Amino acid sequence: MQKVIVTGGAGFIGSNLVDELIKQEVEVIVLDNLSSGKKENINPRAVFYECDVSKMSMDTFTYLFKDVDTVFHLAATPQVQYSIENPTDNNNLHSLINMLEVSRLIGAKRFVFSSSSAVYGNPKYTPIDENHPINPLSPYALHKSIGEQYCKLYSDVYDLDTVCLRYFNVYGNRMPKEGAYKSVISVFKEQYNKQPLNIVNDGEQKRDFIHVNDIIQANILVANFTKNHKGDIFNVGTGQAYTVNEIADMFGGNKKYGEKRIEPKNSIADTAKIDLDLDFKPKNKLKTWINTFTEEN
Repeated sequence: MQKVIVTGGAGFIGSNLVDELIKQEVEVIVLDNLSSGKKENINPRAVFYECDVSKMSMDTFTYLFKDVDTVFHLAATPQVQYSIENPTDNNNLHSLINMLEVSRLIGAKRFVFSSSSAVYGNPKYTPIDENHPINPLSPYALHKSIGEQYCKLYSDVYDLDTVCLRYFNVYGNRMPKEGAYKSVISVFKEQYNKQPLNIVNDGEQKRDFIHVNDIIQANILVANFTKNHKGDIFNVGTGQAYTVNEIADMFGGNKKYGEKRIEPKNSIADTAKIDLDLDFKPKNKLKTWINTFTEEN
């Protein structure tokens, strides 16, 4: 990689990816409309365009970015509940299609799409491998699933090498308080000094938590892979799960039960494929991160 585009580069995962790419002396262009991302998250060494990639013209795109070799597409409205309440909002899908077409027109070598484990819906078995049936339970998840199909089509029909990463529960630096990337980790982090920790359902639901730095590692691994991905899909998780009650115990303090919510009982990644194909091994431990946080607060 020499020159890349990162859409959503002011957001949680995107800004962390930009920081790492710049550390590796990669030239980075950030595209973000700042609807959920923050300008202060953007590395000052990146070139920043404030724009909505779902509406930007093809002529403008191709003129500005003709020498880009890799595109990381993270831009999205990451709000499941918003998508349920606004099912006709197709901006996430329009953004993806626009960026795929731009990537084709400028001759990019690779397109990396940030998808989600939400495409699986209520899992029929765990751990969940990439062959698990798709069953989106929200327009947000449906658009991610359709986006994966678009990526495969662009690989098959237009010879644009694409790869899709299905993230599990991401936590770490700059994690949001709202949206699809809001997890019980960010909720407990906000509630830690206020107490009690509010637990949904019985707290026995299991989740696979992965640190944002490991997500960045996966993105860079797939971008640098020497063989063509051809629309391939990888789970990005740790393969280890904790119950919400266990997470609360790591933070310490009082627990409060009450809110009921319909959600998958267990969500655990089978990471055998990404380990075998890319030698991906998460380095960060959730318990260590929580211990560091509680010691500092």
